[in-house]
Amino acid sequence: MRRLLIGYDIGSSSVKTTLLDADTGKVVATESLPKEEMAIHSPQKNWAEQDPMTWWKYVIETTHAVTKMADIKNGELKAIGISYQMHGLVVVDKDQIILRESIIWCDSRAVEIGNKAFNELGEEYCLKNLLNSPGNFTASKLKWIKENEPSLYSKIHKIMLPGDFIAMKLTGEILTSETGLSEGIFWDFKSNGISEKLLSHYGIDSSLIPEAVPSFSFQGKVTQEAAQLLGIEAGVPIAYRSGDQPNNAFSLNVLKVGEIATTAGTSGTVFGVIDQPVYDPKSRVNSFVHVNHRPENPSYGVLACINGTGILNSWMKKNLGNSSLDYEEMNNLASEIPIGSEGLSIIPFGNGAERIMENQPVDAHLNGLNFLKHDRRHLLRAAQEGIVCSLTYGFSIMKNMGLNLKTVKAGNANMFLSPLFRKAFVNMNDVDLELYDTDGSQGAARGAGIGIGLYGNEEDAFHGLERLALITPNASDTQAYQEVYSTWNQYLNKLKNNL
Repeated sequence: MRRLLIGYDIGSSSVKTTLLDADTGKVVATESLPKEEMAIHSPQKNWAEQDPMTWWKYVIETTHAVTKMADIKNGELKAIGISYQMHGLVVVDKDQIILRESIIWCDSRAVEIGNKAFNELGEEYCLKNLLNSPGNFTASKLKWIKENEPSLYSKIHKIMLPGDFIAMKLTGEILTSETGLSEGIFWDFKSNGISEKLLSHYGIDSSLIPEAVPSFSFQGKVTQEAAQLLGIEAGVPIAYRSGDQPNNAFSLNVLKVGEIATTAGTSGTVFGVIDQPVYDPKSRVNSFVHVNHRPENPSYGVLACINGTGILNSWMKKNLGNSSLDYEEMNNLASEIPIGSEGLSIIPFGNGAERIMENQPVDAHLNGLNFLKHDRRHLLRAAQEGIVCSLTYGFSIMKNMGLNLKTVKAGNANMFLSPLFRKAFVNMNDVDLELYDTDGSQGAARGAGIGIGLYGNEEDAFHGLERLALITPNASDTQAYQEVYSTWNQYLNKLKNNL
């Protein structure tokens, strides 16, 4: 009998579900919905909300799809893992009814609340204990609800991250994880527990915070009601949960000190593993508990996140070619233009306040446009180069924090499907890039296998993980791309001076 694992990846663009064979490490079936990007509601400028029931709808539909594809039999499904978009806030009442739409990761409404808390709690406490400014993270979003929607706030029974909500729908239990609490800036790294000082400052009752469990652990069983909706057996254990960036690192087997993972989906990230609780004095990059953290064997992830990454490429697709232009053709058109886009630069910060810019709403900018020289090919290339430049900017901050960035791992997905993007990435940063056939849903499935004890150790979980390619820099391209970055950075500095 097969031993199968389900991994859910709850993104802001789609929900992806994968059935993984625990013994071979190979994908049995996978589905992602919707086929077009999920809607993000923006009732006011710089707000971003989604209905959590939309995520649950696609969990149900993708589960039906993969179990049908795999012709799954009773007893084959052993465990479920959940990965999810980080920093979101879901609030429910005592009957587990959602009280409002989720305030998701790219929502900027709580920036000033977090900045004020950073000053009032003191930079020393925030940086040494929280490793971050409270910024625009989940705790500050909850404070925003308390201040602006007091009647609704009074009805809150528990708060959750997006993955905690999906786990609740599966099991009926409300739990969270230590890495989840750290991503919401609820975690005190010195006491290795919830920051009572932050909760007190925000006037938040600790009873609203769910119990935390290890990322790899038994976290409840699928209820009869959920099983009927999903078309699976009741009683299947939930055995793993993590935010998408620690999980992406895990899915690439990035668990040891000095290892680096990167993504370039809707947002772009660089995630480096370190065993010391380090921080950036300006909180431009952020430190969280990694999925394999234990007090006796600490593991932390330092995350640089750029909101405006794949969303810029998607914007280009919609506005330069409508339905007639696909991503492969975009890459081909961009490749017709030389490195540097003949003087055209794009700052891709058009998706809310950017953390690497100290939560400033920089917006996207186009510099050096010449009507007699540039066409859509230049715009397409400048967009990809601008995204790489923004990731390089995050890299530079992490290097100053002591992270050694030499070899980077990524899934063969999203922007990394573009040969032009890969070439720009390795040369601009002077790193080797390893591409793997994996994604967040596969990582969540492997995590569930660890959590339920199907694997003897973490290394066993990566049997079947295949490296597809190794891309290395070359001297001439490295010099050219680093000149692109220098020009881009000069323009960025001018924008910063005008903020």
